[in-house]
Amino acid sequence: MVGVIYFLSDSINSKNEKIKQLNNDLIAQVAITEDYEKRINSLHELDTKHTTELTNAKAEIDQLRSDVSNGTKRVYVNAKCPKPEANTSESGSNESSARLSEAAEQDYWRLREMMAENEKQTLYLQNYINTECPAN
Repeated sequence: MVGVIYFLSDSINSKNEKIKQLNNDLIAQVAITEDYEKRINSLHELDTKHTTELTNAKAEIDQLRSDVSNGTKRVYVNAKCPKPEANTSESGSNESSARLSEAAEQDYWRLREMMAENEKQTLYLQNYINTECPAN
């Protein structure tokens, strides 16, 4: 009978140790999960912030494009154009301000969009690195 009690006592102690280990594992896993949730939320906020900034930058460029199209604003280009030969019979009424060709204007707007995208992507990546790889 004493042997049975000793065996049951030993079995109970063994089970209690396993329960303690499982409890410790559970606590560690909960901590890991909470850390992941914080990181995911932080990255989501970062993504939302930079997506909004990029959307706003593109909207600003679209508004500028529209303003230039309807004549509200102008794009100034620093260019040197050759002077036409003087014609004494004309009063110069044909002269107009220099304008970009349609293709050059489209290239200009696309370049502005690409610059805004690159700037926002770079800021996002820098913030991502600072969030995910903080300096110790």
